[in-house]
Amino acid sequence: MSRAFFNEMYDASGGCRPHYQEFARWLADTPLELLDQRRREADLLFHRAGITFTLYGDEQGTERLIPFDIIPRSIKASEWQMVERGCIQRVQALNMFLADIYHGQRILKEGIIPAEQVLANEGYQVAMRGLNLHRGIYAHIAGVDLVRDGDGSYYVLEDNLRTPSGVSYMLEDRKMMMRLFPELFAAQRVAPIDHYPNLLLDTLKSSSPLDNPTTVVLTPGRFNSAYFEHAFLAREMGVELVEGADLFVRDDRVYMRTTSGPQQVDVIYRRLDDAFLDPLSFNPDSMLGVPGLVAAYRSGNVILANAVGTGVADDKSIYPYVTDMIRFYLDEEPILKNVPTWQCRKPEELSHVLANLPELVVKETQGSGGYGMLVGPAATAAEIEDFRARLKARPEAYIAQPTLCLSTCPTFVENGIAPRHIDLRPFVLSGSETRLVPGGLTRVALREGSLVVNSSQGGGTKDTWVVED
Repeated sequence: MSRAFFNEMYDASGGCRPHYQEFARWLADTPLELLDQRRREADLLFHRAGITFTLYGDEQGTERLIPFDIIPRSIKASEWQMVERGCIQRVQALNMFLADIYHGQRILKEGIIPAEQVLANEGYQVAMRGLNLHRGIYAHIAGVDLVRDGDGSYYVLEDNLRTPSGVSYMLEDRKMMMRLFPELFAAQRVAPIDHYPNLLLDTLKSSSPLDNPTTVVLTPGRFNSAYFEHAFLAREMGVELVEGADLFVRDDRVYMRTTSGPQQVDVIYRRLDDAFLDPLSFNPDSMLGVPGLVAAYRSGNVILANAVGTGVADDKSIYPYVTDMIRFYLDEEPILKNVPTWQCRKPEELSHVLANLPELVVKETQGSGGYGMLVGPAATAAEIEDFRARLKARPEAYIAQPTLCLSTCPTFVENGIAPRHIDLRPFVLSGSETRLVPGGLTRVALREGSLVVNSSQGGGTKDTWVVED
């Protein structure tokens, strides 16, 4: 992997890339004072709309506004087509892997992936063994996190197959840009994304064999970090937003309490982790789930999207094998590359990681949100030694990767316009067909030099444009 940073807007000689030229002309003619005024306007509108996330453990209060940057990230259409094909290929292979490990386990029997890494994984759910799902789809909604290396190549950083979030920010960022800067959209052709809620509803309905299944969004409740998104998507799809207490199971069927009596529910878009879904099958102390839900699911009387047990496929210890899955199940070469990864469970790879900790990024295999990780080049000597002890104590719980050269994009910060590091999360919908809307959620590390883009770690978001070449 190259060690230089790829700038999304400017080439190495400082020239503006062709798909950014229309925007660059507009930016040159727009005073910084006007940009600052528009940014404040965007913050006010986002606050009014309640577009927030909850930061757990935050002593200043729970609700936070995710910072929105008004300079978009552009991708040329021909490049997007490659990204789209690569994401579809990857998610298809991951769905085939999930169907396999809960049925014939061919990939384990052939030694492509060590069986114990799958069967002993905490994301592997024995309750799913032998259960046939409609169309064999486990991850109906997936988020694929992409970064660009110094030469502009895309790499997959991780796959999100449990309850991927962020799509509401993708949609709201676009609405905000169209409201604040309509002239930009008149000057060039930016691919639309506003049909995502319709695609999502179609995907959810097609996950059921019924003609017009009753569909709901199941949320843990308003204290969840992504509650705004749950409510937003339910509203945009025109379906009910429910909590566990709104549902009950009778005779292995799920019903929703309504003012006109119980109504059977056929498809549940659940934004609740496996452990909390059903106190009879998982965590007995969960007050968020629905007693008997797993029995109804196993009886085929309700669809859960995403399926129970998808977490085993997006575990960071399984990630190194996804390119092998693509070759094994699809007999194709991967379109998108993985980031080189050392598995600390392997003694020789652990030795390499321990010897090079200051240069590496170390992650928990079950971690998310930018927590539980070491960014070697930015860490103190004490933090490095702390991680060294953790790795020696539980090597199987960690992987390590080179420090990534995340691409940069011009960003409007306090002292003007400056490059900041970004990633991209396209959302892949798997139903009767596998589809994406053009673009995704671009996350930006607002602190100078930071490579951590997660909102929980101070990151912001940008509108993502797919622009005709």
